[in-house]
Amino acid sequence: MDTKPFLLITRVADWQWHALDDDLVVGRGHAVHRPDSRWFISIDAWHEAAFDLLAEAMLAELPTPVHTLIDEADVEMRARWARVGFTVRRREWEYVVPTDPQATGLADVLPPSGVTIVPAGQADERLLRDVDRAIRDEVGAGAGWQSMPAEVIVRPAGDTIVDPAKYAVAAAPDRYLGLIRVVTVRRSRIGLLAVRGAEQRRGIGRALLAHALETLHRSGAAEAWVEVQETNRAASALFEGVGARPVSSNLELVR
Repeated sequence: MDTKPFLLITRVADWQWHALDDDLVVGRGHAVHRPDSRWFISIDAWHEAAFDLLAEAMLAELPTPVHTLIDEADVEMRARWARVGFTVRRREWEYVVPTDPQATGLADVLPPSGVTIVPAGQADERLLRDVDRAIRDEVGAGAGWQSMPAEVIVRPAGDTIVDPAKYAVAAAPDRYLGLIRVVTVRRSRIGLLAVRGAEQRRGIGRALLAHALETLHRSGAAEAWVEVQETNRAASALFEGVGARPVSSNLELVR
């Protein structure tokens, strides 16, 4: 039976919607405006009718394009989004990375001459923000923000550092050359590994990765997780070269 006529879609907050069936919440929709100016939405619904009506209501009020992120293995969810006009934009692979230096082959990796690794929690915050901003400006001028990972923590406008204590950096005497961010909640996740364009291909990224993984290993974490865009061959080669294995993939969809 088609239940659509019995469902009520209501906007309960700025960017939140509910699907109601006789005052029972049978679906929820949420939208977020990312710092890179893209809109991402998510819908959690009990049945197809609630999903479709939530999508219809949300898309009517949001500017296009609109994006969402799903587990590629979730065939049912992918079909739902396809039904309301979303297509695949890109794929991100999720890797599990060993932390043991004997397993990664990074035990003897050192930064290049004149570069030192500053552990997480010890970086100068001003220099950290400088290198973060410089790298982001390079991305904006080159591949563009559309090439960045789909899953990005929402931050206050203009603030691109999530938590300074989570970053280790590669330091030259007068500035920072690269950074790595590791966040541990239920598991340890490498959220960002980046090096200034002019300093790439010197082994700085590999040295930062070696430091971060060894630190996790000493803390008792046997593995770390990281997401890599399918087209980022250099990043895939770096992680696969230290024994990382792909375990799942996410799809960014767009309408």
